[in-house]
Amino acid sequence: MVNSLLGLAAPVYRYAAFTDDPAAGNPAGVVLDARGMADDEMLAVAAELGYSESAFVTSSTGNDHDVRYFSPLAEVPFCGHATIATAVALAERGSGGRLAFHTRSGQVDVATADDAGHATATLTSVNPHVEELDAAGLDEALASLGWTAGDLDPALPPRVAYAGAFHPVLAASTRQRLGELEYDFERLKGLMIERDWTTLQLVWREDEHLFHSRNPFPVGGVVEDPATGAAAAAFGAYLRALELVKPPVTVTIHQGEDLGRPGLLTVHIPADRASIDVTGGAVQI
Repeated sequence: MVNSLLGLAAPVYRYAAFTDDPAAGNPAGVVLDARGMADDEMLAVAAELGYSESAFVTSSTGNDHDVRYFSPLAEVPFCGHATIATAVALAERGSGGRLAFHTRSGQVDVATADDAGHATATLTSVNPHVEELDAAGLDEALASLGWTAGDLDPALPPRVAYAGAFHPVLAASTRQRLGELEYDFERLKGLMIERDWTTLQLVWREDEHLFHSRNPFPVGGVVEDPATGAAAAAFGAYLRALELVKPPVTVTIHQGEDLGRPGLLTVHIPADRASIDVTGGAVQI
């Protein structure tokens, strides 16, 4: 917990999601009682913390919670890692189990569990969908990244995937290409604002069920998101829609390695329903 410089009555917690190591994964701010907070107050807390996103529980009735998410620059409709962090924070304070988070993107069901003494949470996405990435958008994204069409893996074609937020999926042909991420921050930010994209889901496939990912997030005011649950859910929908996996199946995503904050995201892709499940741990910083 941190004492906010803004003088909030409610405590502000800091959690690292998709890890059991406070120095790894993706950090998020969590305010479990944000009743009465104005939008500018929540934005100011998110900016003060400086994490890619922070979550604010604005209302609670039993296991139903209204949750909003803010980056340091703006509100975002949904955030996976802050959802995992919030669910674990609730569970550690006796309010875990089966939860319903009401977000701007719709209801996200969350279930908490104990895994050998470490708290974990599984979020169930809103119904996802996958759409084409038009040639102009792809060309501008590649130019902003400093990539060429030859840097892409033709077995995983570019698309835009949605599971609460929009994420273009671009697959690198090599791990080296993914690791050498340097991009034009302002140029990519402008494109993403124009297209209503939240992060880019850049991936490299190590094998059929194992992927590595990086997520540029200039629209949130940070260069890169260390572990991105919303993008992982969207990617699960992408894999199913393009028949790149055979559901039901579980895939694993390693993210944050290149930032020195490794995280592990487990994506469950069912065959009998549209929504995608993403599981991860979280630990208080």
